[in-house]
Amino acid sequence: MTLNVIGIPLARVDGRAKVTGGARYAADFNQEDQLHAVIVSATVGLGRVSAIDSAEADRMPGVAAVITHRNAPRLPYNPHKGNIDPAIGERLHVLQDDRVSFHGQPVAVVVADTLDQAERAAAALHVFYEAERPLVDPLDPEARAILPEAAMQPGSWVRGDTSRGDADRALAEAPVKVDTTYDIARENHNPMEPQATVAAWNGDRLTLWSKSQFVVNEQEEIAAIFGIPAGHVQVICPFVGGAFGTALRTWPHVTLAAMAARLVDRPVKLVLTRKQMFFTTGHRPRTIQRVALGADRDGKLASIIHEGAGETSLYEQFVEPLLNVTSFLYSCPNVRTQYRLRPLDIGTPTYMRGPGEASGVLALECAVDELSYALGIDPIELRRRNEPVLDEGANKPFSSRSLMKCYGLAAGHFGWERRNPEPCSMRDGRLLIGMGAASASYPAHHAPSNARVRLLADGTAEVESAASDMGPGTYTSMTQIAAETLGLPVEQVQFRLGHSDYPPAPSHGGSWTMASVGSAIRAACIAVKEEAAKLAIADQRSPVFGASPDGVEWIEGRLRRRGDRSAGQPFPDIVASAGRPIEADASAERSAEAAGRYSMHSFGAVFAEVAIDPDVGTIRMRRAVGAYGIGRVVNPKLARSQCIGGMVGGIGMALMERTVLDPRDGRPVNAHMADYLLPVNLDIPDLDAYFVDEEDPHVNPLGVKGPGEIALVGMAPAIANAVFHATGKRIRTLPIRIEDVLTS
Repeated sequence: MTLNVIGIPLARVDGRAKVTGGARYAADFNQEDQLHAVIVSATVGLGRVSAIDSAEADRMPGVAAVITHRNAPRLPYNPHKGNIDPAIGERLHVLQDDRVSFHGQPVAVVVADTLDQAERAAAALHVFYEAERPLVDPLDPEARAILPEAAMQPGSWVRGDTSRGDADRALAEAPVKVDTTYDIARENHNPMEPQATVAAWNGDRLTLWSKSQFVVNEQEEIAAIFGIPAGHVQVICPFVGGAFGTALRTWPHVTLAAMAARLVDRPVKLVLTRKQMFFTTGHRPRTIQRVALGADRDGKLASIIHEGAGETSLYEQFVEPLLNVTSFLYSCPNVRTQYRLRPLDIGTPTYMRGPGEASGVLALECAVDELSYALGIDPIELRRRNEPVLDEGANKPFSSRSLMKCYGLAAGHFGWERRNPEPCSMRDGRLLIGMGAASASYPAHHAPSNARVRLLADGTAEVESAASDMGPGTYTSMTQIAAETLGLPVEQVQFRLGHSDYPPAPSHGGSWTMASVGSAIRAACIAVKEEAAKLAIADQRSPVFGASPDGVEWIEGRLRRRGDRSAGQPFPDIVASAGRPIEADASAERSAEAAGRYSMHSFGAVFAEVAIDPDVGTIRMRRAVGAYGIGRVVNPKLARSQCIGGMVGGIGMALMERTVLDPRDGRPVNAHMADYLLPVNLDIPDLDAYFVDEEDPHVNPLGVKGPGEIALVGMAPAIANAVFHATGKRIRTLPIRIEDVLTS
């Protein structure tokens, strides 16, 4: 008998710390003799700093330093690119010259005794510019489209052009076709916790208490920028208050905090304002997409053409898998995709929950829905008729594919059979009711990861990995994996993360933390049991002394001879006999054979219902149901929470979130919570998530696929399709606004 912990809806092991204030976030790590730093952001969108008058700020009480490009140290900025950094281009070299590349770029940092003093001095700093008019609209005639250089590199996960068959000819010959263009707005992440860093130097060694989804990368990036060994930088981040991708990269504020701390020779805290988080910490890029579908009258797809362009900065090429899903989601002999970038005078975009797939699937799934109406075929039936038996883009079998199971499960819970297929046909009093559906997919990623397990004499186990937890429950799920593998109660396992001194782990994003870090923890637990067994077998006092390694077995944290019905020797006795903690490190990688043989993805189906006031155009979500095939579910409670959170993000993408830039200077005009609309409690209806039974032994030893990204991917298109069903108006600019409903 073993302790079955995986699969149990365990409450969060860190829950008490979070609700009582015991959890410490980056800005909570105040240091003795600490100063405060405030960034001064450029008020022009392009040009150069012509002059800076700091006399007034220098005289203000408590001011320790005013740092600009004129007096900032010249930093080495040695080459470094983590796997989350754009492969092409060079990151912003902050305060190294007078050039301004985008609105909000840091042009100075003020350091003072208190935050209030630093803010007052920053406001008193006078910065003068030679301004140029920036190019910030990807639809501007001057915005040229370029083929991403990264897409031309062998093995790139994002490709510029793909083709099978003759999609253009097949489209022209198809008896039924749709040809649509979608404009999906730029979004900013806006997590609860703002970006923050506390920096402290001790000689040539630097400690950063910094909000980060990738502490190992932050360690290496800052070391490269300052030209010091990576081992001289320590990054600490035990908790992240939401991020959604914005804390994956190491942004300029981290460098500025470390720079300021070195110059004043005291610890420095730097926290970005909500407004500044619209400037220098990335965003989901605005995309322009064309989707053309051709089918016969029975609904069999003959052609798929998907062309998309995303915005990027002029100094880096940010790419995302905008069109990847199109190659395998449906069976079609003729498929062509084309991905381009449009460089603009903006800060570099970055990954945002469901990056690439969220935008690309939205356009594709809305076009499929439009085709279903043109054919007079139920949207689910149309998808069923085009369900592939393998990944036709990669010509590989799927490691598992549960899309149709997801549709069956979600449709049943949603009550799809009650839907009248005719647009504008369903009402609740004077309100128009619409129901929509959409598919979702996200890759089952995996990255090399490491973990350490230590058995102690008191019967507890310590588990360490330099992973992160921005809210999905990493502490809890990793504790469950370790507890089950070791055969211990969860109360006897302590999992630690968020420290760059721990065994290196990949970025906390891309829905690969459970697969990657979880597999490494499992491997480390197995390794430490093998080490403990080896010590026990060699110990004359042990009941298993002299046994062969194959002749012993672990049962609920106890070692005994195989087939022996005795209680066996528990961990604490083995540790006590060893006279020291028993420790093992291990790593985990995906099988190269499995990766080369199978196409690995999660799939899902999402249903949404909206109510629209026909007189004023308001759109209210009524309910939504999602069903997902994500392999083995380690903790159903956490997984469901993840999915509901993703669905909320999809509501924002479909109906609310849109960062608007002033074309004159590139200023985000709604860089605050009054005008940047986000879903709040009153916007959230009944949401529910279900999981199909899915076994996938190929993706990783645990058979898991993360739910974090996929839950957002299908929500926005389901809502957009529901809006069409309610109104008969196909709105192709997102988010869908009141004025769109009234005027389209």
